[in-house]
Amino acid sequence: MEHVAGRSRYQSELMSPSLDELVDCDSAVRVIDAFVDGLDLRRLGFARVETAATGRPPYAPGDLLKLYIYGYMNQMRSSRRLEREAQRNLEAHWLIDRLRPSFKTIADFRRDHSEAIVSACREFVRFCRAQSLMGGAIAAIDGTKIAAVASRKKVVTPKALEERLKAVEDKIRNHLEAMDAADQIEEAEEGEARVDVKAALAALEQQKKAIQRQAEELKEQGLSQRVDGEEEARLMRAAPQGHKVAYNAQIAVDAKNKLIAAFDLTNEGNDERQLYPMAIAVQQALEAEQITIVADTGYSNGEQGEQCAAAGIVAVVPRQVVVNPKGKALFTREAFAYDAAHDSYRCPAGQTLTCFKVSYTQKTKAYRTSACKTCPLKVRCTEAPRRVVARSFYEDERQAMDDRAKADPGWMKLRLSIVEHPFGTMKWMMGRPRFLVRGLKKAKSEFALGVLGYNLKRVMKIMGTQGLVEALAEGAG
Repeated sequence: MEHVAGRSRYQSELMSPSLDELVDCDSAVRVIDAFVDGLDLRRLGFARVETAATGRPPYAPGDLLKLYIYGYMNQMRSSRRLEREAQRNLEAHWLIDRLRPSFKTIADFRRDHSEAIVSACREFVRFCRAQSLMGGAIAAIDGTKIAAVASRKKVVTPKALEERLKAVEDKIRNHLEAMDAADQIEEAEEGEARVDVKAALAALEQQKKAIQRQAEELKEQGLSQRVDGEEEARLMRAAPQGHKVAYNAQIAVDAKNKLIAAFDLTNEGNDERQLYPMAIAVQQALEAEQITIVADTGYSNGEQGEQCAAAGIVAVVPRQVVVNPKGKALFTREAFAYDAAHDSYRCPAGQTLTCFKVSYTQKTKAYRTSACKTCPLKVRCTEAPRRVVARSFYEDERQAMDDRAKADPGWMKLRLSIVEHPFGTMKWMMGRPRFLVRGLKKAKSEFALGVLGYNLKRVMKIMGTQGLVEALAEGAG
């Protein structure tokens, strides 16, 4: 019995199949093609939508956008990789009509159209809403740290500058001591060594001035850190790697079909101030007057919760559990009951803590009692002379968000099932979760392509490839 044999590569055919016949009818490229063809590229901000009467013809922005979306859906993000795919990939040939743009043209397109690419991603969110694929009743918010281009070695902090300055000063002192020793020796060869020491000393003085200038710039700008070569990135805590130079990627996922309704990219190291911006973004994207937002403890912020309530957004956010870092079992803050009528706290021993200090900069009040000195429970309460309880101006709303989360444990399970999967899919599409471009604006466009790729894949599963193509065609018409 012979093996299954194909047709010879050298065989000529009088009636060869068209390129369209070689691409599967359920291929994702047909969805990408229908989506981009239905966009108003001029309105979204893409350049060269219409060609000039003179000069060399440019590539159509729609073709390059199609190539990028295809690449990000298939773990191909670099411009050089996309250049190769445009030359050898059958689906890429079909998608951009056998065009072969160079990697420089591809890279320049992403650089020059950062905001337009973000707008194109949001257009697909509008399409999903129009197709009733989003419920607009419940959404979950989450964030993740995605590494920037710059390495950790490029991070500059006041402490690091101080250490570098001390090291340079030590070297300068050693060189001065060497020069003093050379002054006591009259041999010619030692004279030559003295000249070398002077040259090294001058170079060290230049280094010292450069370090002092960097320290002054940080102080003038009010920055605690800066990354050389990528000033908008920040050194962030990212488990389990520890710390890395990164951006904070935020998404809000609609509960109905787990589609990403809103997204953002910031350089803030934590999520404490992201609740309201993301909640209002998803509310506007879904055009919902009232919506419930679920988030984890990192978003617990009373001021943000109050802003959400004023906008008709119900926030369900548990507060962080306070743990003694020394491992000692002292009374936590929850053991102190607040009396709103008298603006005071009652401690586990039954004593009343009254307000003795108000900070308008930190927006907190501090409470204490004079009974701590003779209290029999003091050893279980504090090691300080007195126990002080701090209360935020927005503690009521923060507690209300926590009460909603504790009233129904199903909220946190729902959050986990809604928002964790999209990040996993996007990181898989990125291959190595690290941005390829520098700067917050350009990195956000790269993140937007990942969001668009995820949403396209998700809707293809829900509607089917051909159903989605038809819906996109009807929307364009």
